[in-house]
Amino acid sequence: MLGIFHKAFAHPPEELNSPSAKPTKQQLPHQTLTRFLDSHPPDNTFSLTFQDAALLAYVKPHHHSNSILNNNHSGCRVFCGYDDIYCVFTGRLDNLCAQIKQYGLTRNANEAMVVIEAYRTLRDRGPYPADQVIRDLDGSFAFVVYDTKAGTVFTALGSDGGVKLYWGIAADGSVVISDDLQVIKEGCAKSFAPFPPGCIFHSEGGVMSFEHPMKKVRAMPRVDSEGVMCGANFKVDMYSRVNSIPQVGSEANWVDWTSSSHHSQSQP
Repeated sequence: MLGIFHKAFAHPPEELNSPSAKPTKQQLPHQTLTRFLDSHPPDNTFSLTFQDAALLAYVKPHHHSNSILNNNHSGCRVFCGYDDIYCVFTGRLDNLCAQIKQYGLTRNANEAMVVIEAYRTLRDRGPYPADQVIRDLDGSFAFVVYDTKAGTVFTALGSDGGVKLYWGIAADGSVVISDDLQVIKEGCAKSFAPFPPGCIFHSEGGVMSFEHPMKKVRAMPRVDSEGVMCGANFKVDMYSRVNSIPQVGSEANWVDWTSSSHHSQSQP
């Protein structure tokens, strides 16, 4: 899967930018999209662009040409759009039936539909702690949600390591999120890093851990095998403690998350 979102509203962490990176080595979003689509059978890829703001793309799993899906997990890969909210999901939910019942969805609802409903719960129906809603998703998974009305990005990666996800910065400053490491490397050069397992990224709230919600997430310098500084890793600081857990159910609550998350990431 692939998601690229303009920096003006996605607000990617500054630490993803490599101090050694040269913008000429990074690709523009449309170049990264072309590279992603060209690496898979054209009749089994799908992409959706939202003017200059964002784009999403995915590949059906049984036609995944470079075996990323087989290397990651034995789950599914689905795309869904509802109420101007779009989701690309990869992996599996072991409690899918329970989640469908919890959110009152139809029996044939898929994982992406469940994620969209979980996001809508956080956005509209709170107060619910964001970490609790995502922690209720049992399984190996990664997803990217784009809310076109609110202009927000919401991403999470399961904590068990069964699915790999990466993110980085494109030549124009957009944030790139994908499970395709080669596409990320070519598109973002040195300005990329693994997405932190057990964590959530929200474009207005930054990074937080849903596995350890009372602990701060900090950016840690990362050097590659050539000794070059790359985009930072984000890791949970088990010796820290956040002031409170945001109750997400309104715009004000997202702001609460923003202040606590940015504070935790900027501290030395």
